[in-house]
Amino acid sequence: MKDGFIKVAAATPKIKVADPAYNTEEILKIIDETEKNGASILVFSELTISGYTCGDLFLQQPLLTECKNQLLRIVKATENKSMLVVVGCPIVIKQKLYNCAVVISDGSILGIVPKTHLPNYSEFYELRHFTSGEGLEEDLWFGEEFGYVNVAVNQLFKCKEIPELVVACEICEDLWVPLPPSTYHAMAGATVICNPSASVETTTKESYRRSLVSNQSARLLAAYIYADAGEGESTQDVVYSGHHLICENGSVLAEAKRFTNEIIYADIDVQKLAAERRKMTSFPGGQTDDYFEQEFSLEVKENKITRTFPKAPFVPDNQDERDKRCDEILSLQSMGLKKRLEHTNCKHAVVGISGGLDSTLAVLVTARAFDLLDIPRENLICVTMPCFGTTDRTYQNAVSLIKELGATLKEVRIEKAVRQHFADIGHDENNHDVTYENSQARERTQILMDMANQYNGMVIGTGDMSELALGWATYNGDHMSMYAVNCSVPKTLVRYLVLYYAETTENKKLSEVLMDVLDTPVSPELLPPVDGVISQKTEDLVGPYELHDFFLYYMLRFGFPKSKLYRMAKLTFDGVYDDETIKKWLDKFYWRFFSQQFKRSCLPDGPKVGSVAVSPRGDLRMPSDASPTAWI
Repeated sequence: MKDGFIKVAAATPKIKVADPAYNTEEILKIIDETEKNGASILVFSELTISGYTCGDLFLQQPLLTECKNQLLRIVKATENKSMLVVVGCPIVIKQKLYNCAVVISDGSILGIVPKTHLPNYSEFYELRHFTSGEGLEEDLWFGEEFGYVNVAVNQLFKCKEIPELVVACEICEDLWVPLPPSTYHAMAGATVICNPSASVETTTKESYRRSLVSNQSARLLAAYIYADAGEGESTQDVVYSGHHLICENGSVLAEAKRFTNEIIYADIDVQKLAAERRKMTSFPGGQTDDYFEQEFSLEVKENKITRTFPKAPFVPDNQDERDKRCDEILSLQSMGLKKRLEHTNCKHAVVGISGGLDSTLAVLVTARAFDLLDIPRENLICVTMPCFGTTDRTYQNAVSLIKELGATLKEVRIEKAVRQHFADIGHDENNHDVTYENSQARERTQILMDMANQYNGMVIGTGDMSELALGWATYNGDHMSMYAVNCSVPKTLVRYLVLYYAETTENKKLSEVLMDVLDTPVSPELLPPVDGVISQKTEDLVGPYELHDFFLYYMLRFGFPKSKLYRMAKLTFDGVYDDETIKKWLDKFYWRFFSQQFKRSCLPDGPKVGSVAVSPRGDLRMPSDASPTAWI
């Protein structure tokens, strides 16, 4: 439960129809089992205590009396358990019968939520027995021990210890209507929706049900716990499969194998959901005027997290999906550049080519944009500018790349110009400090800008989002361009974009060059090589990009605090980096991110391609002088 992670469960026992005593014994076993497994919220299926398929037996007093008696057994059994339990039960109120979800915590009934929408078509005939709970507001007496209990659809159950944990309920058919009660619950502040359900199984219904639950969780920016009736229900006319689902903002976190009555668990993240709602200002909130609010307590403990986090959150794990994403991003980049070239009536582009990943991607994107505009590729002017740190490998890769693309290669050696600059400002060439490095980067940018003037073209920027996040760019050097095609592409994704191009191009020689570029260490090549090999490796200086991209995604996307990022990174990179290494680079990430905002505050234009970006005109309007104290 620490850091907003809440372990939840969905279950249904193997019941006996119309045997509340037997069903309750099975319910209690599941409560004990899920408590031992750390669940803080447990949702049972619809009418669990009686069974959903009792038919006209729901009109019999012995069944209803026994259901109430067994419900109170369940309530007592939750004493001293740090759990919120939702169980289905038929409830009589003023001579009317309601299909209800009973919300229980620590020996008390917090509230009873009646079903609003009663199906009365095909195999369903609930109106024969039940009354809709729409508009019902009643205080129901449960004796001296339990007192009055509120019965209403519009109820919120709030956790005292975790403000982001707000629970609400709807029942089965309520989800299948055009405007489910859960919509209003979420608008009132519910972050977790519980649905005790009894959905009959037919062919193709499984995928529809999954889509319905996951899509509703996405629309509501909520977690959705769907517990389905299963084995034990009457099969007189239909079959139930126990198809439980736990979803979070459109993602399926856990799903039961049908026809097994499997208990499923998932760790939902209510801090993440709350962050999404804060960010999405179009999401209505605070509409609680007509809602009843009940509080409950949970012991805040650091459960073992079973959910996993992708090491590369910007990159899909599935190759088919990844290839589709790469093609889409290349299209976004090239279409953005296409529009800028069209608008400026520009027929030439100038790109500084180093033989590294970023400049390679920029050249590929520019060539694609030229193809879209029917501009000859020889109008793509690729400039290699060797200096003190250039190695033969990167130089040859740059030359081969341009040849295979059919672009124009220009070589401008900058050693003399940089040495003259050192002499002009009185800098010792043997002092390999930041002046030594940045003088080369700025000289290259000056050449690119002036050559763009010569060709009446524009300079295409090559720097990626990870470098911008860390400030790993020379101010007014590689930091500057006329259109930055890679500005919202993180380093971990750049690699896959180039790989995708290499795997899909029909040019075998081009593919071989791209594969060697991918195999080359990331480096600005501003320091002299040692024995002809790159001596300056970026990740040795700023840290592993896979860690920084992980930090960047979860900090900017969800606003997670440092302690949570550290915990998630330890779980995700266990066996890859030790705890001290992760902490070291997390500290470095925060320091660089805040201190280098001034570089991001004056970025050139470039296309946004994903949900995280650092443009000062769009996703990250951050002051350059912000203090990092609260974060670190």
